[in-house]
Amino acid sequence: MLLMFVMSSLFLIALAIGQDPISEHMKSALLWVVIMFSAAIGLGRSFIAEEERGTVLLLQLNVRGSQVLAGKLIFNFILLAAVDLVGLGMFSFLLDMQVENLSLMLLVLTLGSIGLAGATTLLSAIIARASNKGPLLPVLLFPMLIPLLLSVVRAASQALEGGLGWSGVQVELTTIGAFAGVVLTASFLLFEFVWTE
Repeated sequence: MLLMFVMSSLFLIALAIGQDPISEHMKSALLWVVIMFSAAIGLGRSFIAEEERGTVLLLQLNVRGSQVLAGKLIFNFILLAAVDLVGLGMFSFLLDMQVENLSLMLLVLTLGSIGLAGATTLLSAIIARASNKGPLLPVLLFPMLIPLLLSVVRAASQALEGGLGWSGVQVELTTIGAFAGVVLTASFLLFEFVWTE
């Protein structure tokens, strides 16, 4: 379902743009909008399934909270990596997007996906305990992701243009890495309270 959302979003973007040329910065922004909304839609149910099935108590009795979080984080990151690769491939095909610095683009996608997976996983654990689960994740997630999104869009556009190379994105890469580190650290520190309360 998630990959279908990604593909339909990309087709819609390609149809809306048509043959009009757009900048590399705009292509980068559109790619990350699709990735971010895919994360909000697909990863938001990480812990809701356990709440609905009633398996939370079983997990709490048999598995430590950090192990549950690590498993969910790894799964969500792998899912986002698949979304990244499909999105990048489809964007390259549909919008005739040329990636000048592929290694930089892959690093940006990887670090950005780690930060996005960490934030989404922790927030979905919090939201799973709420009575009104549906609209809460986007409301809480999008303001939290503003520093990440600004940095990944700038860094990805540099990877597409290839002009400044690695030296032109040091600040952005530092911000993305710091965001991912802070989110992962906060997730592991706070998850026990969320999981046991």
